[in-house]
Amino acid sequence: MAEQARALERAVVNDVRVGLVGYGFAGRRIHAPLLGEAGLPVTVVATSDPGRRAAAAGELPDAELVADLAGLLARRDRIDLVVLASPTGAHHDQALACLDGGLHVVVDKPLGVDAAEAADIVAHARRTGGRLTVFQNRRWDAEQVTLASLLAAGTLGEVFRFERRWERWRPTPKDRWRENASAAQGGGLLLDLHSHLVDSAIQLFGPVARVYAELAARTTASEDDAFLALTHANGVRSHLGALSVAAAPGPRTRVLGSGGAYVVTTFEAEATAFTCFADTDPGHTGWLVVGDERTPVPRAAGAHADFYRAAARWVRGETAAPVDPQDAVAVLRVLDAARVSARDGPVVPAD
Repeated sequence: MAEQARALERAVVNDVRVGLVGYGFAGRRIHAPLLGEAGLPVTVVATSDPGRRAAAAGELPDAELVADLAGLLARRDRIDLVVLASPTGAHHDQALACLDGGLHVVVDKPLGVDAAEAADIVAHARRTGGRLTVFQNRRWDAEQVTLASLLAAGTLGEVFRFERRWERWRPTPKDRWRENASAAQGGGLLLDLHSHLVDSAIQLFGPVARVYAELAARTTASEDDAFLALTHANGVRSHLGALSVAAAPGPRTRVLGSGGAYVVTTFEAEATAFTCFADTDPGHTGWLVVGDERTPVPRAAGAHADFYRAAARWVRGETAAPVDPQDAVAVLRVLDAARVSARDGPVVPAD
């Protein structure tokens, strides 16, 4: 029955046609597969790179290939939704052009290189009809959905600390724009991975009041080592780390409360030094730990393609946007504050 329901949903959402801008790692490896899983046909792909054009021609044979955004917008009669999977530094101008073209727009995170740029995009979207959302797919991680359900049930008691790490062992960086670009151009882990980490923390524990940060560029042009300590308005503290040179990655998630802890060590097949809590059962996501006792936690339903299923309903006018773009501005305010803290040393307000 579940598969029949999915098939019916795919049949319904096929009326939402997608124009995809960019066919690098994000466009090819993340957005295109998730769009396919959600049943949304890609009808136009914009990329100027010959190799990527060849890849798109083979992998999306029904899509028309154009060299740039102008070519895609010239074919707006074939498109209902534009997905910007382009480098972060291009998001502002591209988003404005797509909104002016009357199209619904998904912008890959982060929305802009800073909060001011993101706020300008959001303001322009409001002036032109509000057809904007941001690709925060990690909200649909089974781990995030599972943790949210534990918090809603009060299983952990009064939570006082949230830890989440995105650590990997990559001493030789990949040769990609994100590793080679400066922070002003949108490069580095602060804008990349902390856009997810901070969004997750805010979704779980609310607005951020204060920020402390330590940032370093060890092997790349911008940050490949970024630690943030956030104090939420409700008093919960979030410790968030993104690091590309962690030879022994730490636990993915640890949430501490008066009634117990939630611990996740495994994450997308990344190596971990904490095998004592490894959980290979696909029906579980992490452990509920109370002293010497640990209990596997059933996995809540969650899949990244659910973002695009929700986006299709949004385009058809059935629901609100899957992610409020103002949330992306709030995240970037925290990241802007992190840069100030790392430069000047103090804990700084998030607003």
